[in-house]
Amino acid sequence: MKRSHEPVFWSLFGAGGILAALCGVALVFVTGLGAPLGWIVSPRLMEFDTLRAFAGQGFGKLVIFAVIVLFLWHATLRILLLLHDFGLGGGRLTRWIGNGLALLATIFTAYLLLLL
Repeated sequence: MKRSHEPVFWSLFGAGGILAALCGVALVFVTGLGAPLGWIVSPRLMEFDTLRAFAGQGFGKLVIFAVIVLFLWHATLRILLLLHDFGLGGGRLTRWIGNGLALLATIFTAYLLLLL
């Protein structure tokens, strides 16, 4: 029986979907409305120095990396499934391009976070 790498990509898709469902709306609310208007958190939370200090710590880097990368992999597979449903490309080349771009963006995200 031929082995497949699909479970790896489906697990990244699933983790990104769970993160988007559980944390995505809260992230949008806090960063888009809550902090700028001072409702739930202080507006100082979104200042450059505060966010830079958070991103400079190991835990902060891990959180930022997980959010960006898992949202990215989830979006990539969603786009590939949408293209397949519309009959615009469900072939192997489309999957290689989509997953390759997601992998490059993952590596680039890790590189940028390591520079901080």
